[in-house]
Amino acid sequence: MESKRITSVLPALLALTGAVAQAAERAAADPAYPTKPIRLLVPQAPGGSNDIMARYAALYLTEQFGKQVVVDNRPGADGMIGTEMVARAAPDGYTLLLASAAFTMNPAVRKTPYDSLKAFDWVAMLGAGPTVLTISPTLPANSVKDLLAMAKAKPGQLTMASAGGFQHFGSALFRSLSGTDLIILLYKGGLPAMIDVMGGQANMTVGSIVQSLPHIRSGKLKPLATGGLKRAATLPDLPTLAEAGVPGYDANNWWAIAAPAGTSGAIILRLNTTLGRYLSLPETQKRFTSEGVEVDIRTPEEIRRMIPADMEKWAKVARDTGMKAE
Repeated sequence: MESKRITSVLPALLALTGAVAQAAERAAADPAYPTKPIRLLVPQAPGGSNDIMARYAALYLTEQFGKQVVVDNRPGADGMIGTEMVARAAPDGYTLLLASAAFTMNPAVRKTPYDSLKAFDWVAMLGAGPTVLTISPTLPANSVKDLLAMAKAKPGQLTMASAGGFQHFGSALFRSLSGTDLIILLYKGGLPAMIDVMGGQANMTVGSIVQSLPHIRSGKLKPLATGGLKRAATLPDLPTLAEAGVPGYDANNWWAIAAPAGTSGAIILRLNTTLGRYLSLPETQKRFTSEGVEVDIRTPEEIRRMIPADMEKWAKVARDTGMKAE
C-alpha cells in the first residue's frame, strides 16, 4: 500500500522539481529581463507581412515588459542580410529575429551565410497563412483560367512582382506548375512589389493574405485564387490555385520569432510564455483570422523540429521544379 502511495505522488514531485528548477534558472539568468530595449529585426522592407506580424508582437511585448521592443527592418539578399545580423548578435535576449517561411526556402536555392539549423534558438510561433494570387485591376482577366490563357498567348510578356524569398518560391512554383513563361521581377519588399502591381507596372504577384487583404478590399488588387490546400476563411469565395487549374500548388507562409543560438533558456521561456498569452487572447485570434492568419501556438522544441522538415519540403520543390535563385 505504501509503495502505491509513493508511486502515485512521484509524478507530482517530479513536476514540482521541474518547476523549481525552471524558477531557479530564471532567477540565475536575469531576474529583471528585460532591463533595456529589445530589437526585433525584420529582414524585409516595411509594409510586408513579416513587418506587420513583427509590429503586432512588438507592441504587445512592449506593453507587457515595460521596455520598448523596436522593429528594425534590414532588407536585402532575400532576407539573409538581416538574418545573418541576428545570427552574429550576442545571445542575450536583446536581439531577436522575425522569421518566415523564406528562412527554410533560401537554403534550397543558395548557400546561406549562417547555419540555418544551428545558428538560432526558436522562441515562439505566431501564425501561418496561405498565399493569394492577385493581379492588376488593369489586366483583363477575371479568373485563373483567363490569366493562364493570356499568359500562354503572350509567352515572356506577363510579369510577376516578387520580393524574393517566400514570394520567389510562390511565384516560381506557379510558373512551373502552370507551364507558363512568366517574367519574375524582383523587389526589395512585398509592399513595393504590390504597389507596382496596383499601378500596372507589373501584372501580378503571389503574396501572403495578411499584406494583400487591405488592397483587395480597397479594389486596388484583384484576387484570383489562394495558394493553400483549402480555401481561406477570410476569402471563402476564392478557389484555391489547385481548384482553379494549377494542380499540386501548395504554398503557405508562417511567422516565428528566433534568437541567436546560446540564448538563456529562461529568457526563451519568458518570451514564449508572454507571446503565448498574446496569441491566446480572443482579440488577437479575431484580428489574425480577419487578416487571413491562423494562430499557431508551439513550444520552442516543436518549432525546432519543424524547421528541418520545412527545409526538406522546399528543397524537394526546388529539385522537382528546377528553381534557382533569381
